[in-house]
Amino acid sequence: MTSDPGEKSGDQAMLKTGTNKVLKYFSLASLTLQNAILILVMRYVRTRPGDMFTSSTAVVMSETIKFIVCMLLILIEEGGVVPWLKHLRDNIIRQPMDCLKISVPSVVYVLQNNLLYIAVSNLDAATFQVTYQLKLLTTALFSVIMLRKQLSKVQWFALFLLFLGVAIVQLQPADSVKVNKVVTEQSPIVGLAAVSVSCLMSGFAGVYFEKILKGTQQSLWLRNVQLGFLGMVFGLITMELNDGPKVHGRGYFFGYTPTVWFVICLQSFGGLMVAMVVKYADNILKGFATSAAIVISCVASIYFFDFQLSVQFMFGAGGVMVSIYLYSRFIPAAKTSNGETNPVISVNSSKK
Repeated sequence: MTSDPGEKSGDQAMLKTGTNKVLKYFSLASLTLQNAILILVMRYVRTRPGDMFTSSTAVVMSETIKFIVCMLLILIEEGGVVPWLKHLRDNIIRQPMDCLKISVPSVVYVLQNNLLYIAVSNLDAATFQVTYQLKLLTTALFSVIMLRKQLSKVQWFALFLLFLGVAIVQLQPADSVKVNKVVTEQSPIVGLAAVSVSCLMSGFAGVYFEKILKGTQQSLWLRNVQLGFLGMVFGLITMELNDGPKVHGRGYFFGYTPTVWFVICLQSFGGLMVAMVVKYADNILKGFATSAAIVISCVASIYFFDFQLSVQFMFGAGGVMVSIYLYSRFIPAAKTSNGETNPVISVNSSKK
């Protein structure tokens, strides 16, 4: 008895649809947890008692892990060592000017990641998580300037609401965070300055990287190999300039614990999770994932860091979450040469 070919193709289509659905929700859950847990654990390792690791070395290790993982992914794609080496030679070694272009976002990302450690050391996890969403505003502005993208009226309103929400969060009472569990000196002003500059850098680097991706044929993994390698080089230079004597005196891995390594790995795989979400989900669901991460960070901060919700914080955080949803939901359509409309790619679809 022979099976119907149409039945077979139907079963395969159903299987593929089911697989994509599983991958969609898996990637969203992973991104949500990564966004929430990374900030919480970063906050913990920067305020815990005991030997403190040097954050600039952690940035270098994060870039190193990302570089190795992307190299392995390219090796799997190429299907052998010889074609893998040929691919790297043709696309990296023989294109030095291309590597020079990618060095710009690489430097910016290294500086940004160092600033994130400063920010999370001086701001509680919930406030940092909300304030860091300003990167959506900076990315949108740079995309309008550098990529000539058009935003809908609703998106402009969402960006205004985002800025307003973050400003309200900054007005929360100074005693909303008890410091009895924090053993390091903190400065909210330093933390706010660090996260603001980091958001500015994130917006510029993300849009610049998106422009490079659209103008060349190289894969995302190859670009991340370039970013990772250059990130290691610039990270080592930054470490030597800022913390050279400290690292030489105490050792490169001084203060490293399993929790610190966990933070480093979460940072490295964050970009891969974003790539999965962009591929299998959409920007609306990605916005929900970001909002869910804010809620998780707030709840966890109450239990683990004695964070106390204020009216200002709830209104501000609520405004930020609504703005993320509105921005992701109302993406304008761009006219093509034949008069048809295509959805505009989100300015946040390209991330490290």
